[in-house]
Amino acid sequence: MKPTSRTSRIALLAAVASLALTATACGGSDGGNDVKSGGKPVTITYWSATAGAKETAAAFNKSHQDVKVKFAEVPAGPDGVTKLSNAIKGGNAPDVATMDYSELPEFASQGNLTDLSKVAGDTVKHKFPEGVQSLVNLGGKTWAVPFDITPLELYYRADLFKKYGVDVPNTWADYQKAAETIKKKNPEVRITNFGGNDPAIMAGLAWQAGAKWYATSGNAWKVNMQDPASTKVADFWTNLVTKDLVSKTPLWAPEETKERASGKVVSFIGAAWSAGGMSTTYGDTKGKWAIAPLPTWDGKPATGMYGGTSYIVPKGGKAEVASEFIDWVTTSKAGLKARFTSLKAPSSALPANAEMRAVAAQSYDKSFFPAGVDPYRIASAAADTIVRGWTWSPVQQQVNAAMNKAAADFAKGQAEGQKAAETAVNERGLSLAK
Repeated sequence: MKPTSRTSRIALLAAVASLALTATACGGSDGGNDVKSGGKPVTITYWSATAGAKETAAAFNKSHQDVKVKFAEVPAGPDGVTKLSNAIKGGNAPDVATMDYSELPEFASQGNLTDLSKVAGDTVKHKFPEGVQSLVNLGGKTWAVPFDITPLELYYRADLFKKYGVDVPNTWADYQKAAETIKKKNPEVRITNFGGNDPAIMAGLAWQAGAKWYATSGNAWKVNMQDPASTKVADFWTNLVTKDLVSKTPLWAPEETKERASGKVVSFIGAAWSAGGMSTTYGDTKGKWAIAPLPTWDGKPATGMYGGTSYIVPKGGKAEVASEFIDWVTTSKAGLKARFTSLKAPSSALPANAEMRAVAAQSYDKSFFPAGVDPYRIASAAADTIVRGWTWSPVQQQVNAAMNKAAADFAKGQAEGQKAAETAVNERGLSLAK
């Protein structure tokens, strides 16, 4: 669906972010007009950067006769987003692609996605939790089918916590006390590294605290990245950096791995999927890492999300046929098994469909962790505590770029993100709520 006037574009952009969205899928205009090819298999194209995508497509082709999938690997991150955007503009987009939840509103609001309400709305409504439905149901329409759910968790060195005499923190106040104790016991060691470079982590932590960065008022956008919840999170982490209680190594920097592997950093904040690569990245520390719920502000279980993958049909794609593949890869045991058993490295991705989690767990070798530490059980419990009500906006890419420039000055990062969001909204000819 592509808006044909400035008024309709404003209405869609406003609807995309409305916090009054329901999980009830409405009928779409683009979802059921595919033409079968007279008894011959219909071929659909599939783009993804996710591990196991190629093998999943091959397994689907072996088990299905009327639909065949032609797979192409694309770059991860911004490069992949740009490639897909250019392909849509050029009229040569794939029929299916994977997309981060945070990118959906931008593509939907620009008319670059096919409305899947007719072909996948019921699937999303009945097979996925409400907390993730709101990320793919925008403006009363279903624009994607979820794959995984990504609650934030605390990964920590159980042996070093014991050595330094700190308990697993239940609250963020406990976490700061633990950071102070660890530094006092060993001035060369820090509780974590938190030098910036990953706005998605800050968004997830603000989400946990109850922040809602984006909303609408009528046809006007509301951007609020400096509300009390967001400010509390930013001030907390800026304070830890200022007091030298955390390593200033940026997240995802090469030094990050060295610090964690050597014990100079004894914990990190990750998502459900973070457990997957630990056996290869930190193999020498097998049996020493454990996982706990993320500390909270009041001691009551709560968390936000960090990343997450959904399946979309770009504008012009064969939605009806593509939905057969999407349904298979997200809600069937065969599809999940094909993906997880094909991986060269273990994956701890937590399927958003709770019925599929046992399939994923069976393919995961949890021997890296101490006895009794079950990443899938812990992540499933964390998923039930994800704070509801968060939504993304069509200008998140601009926000990320602005926040990155502020590095570890998180209050400044949120202020710059606020400005970037407001500027981007204005540049699109939209209204900002006062």
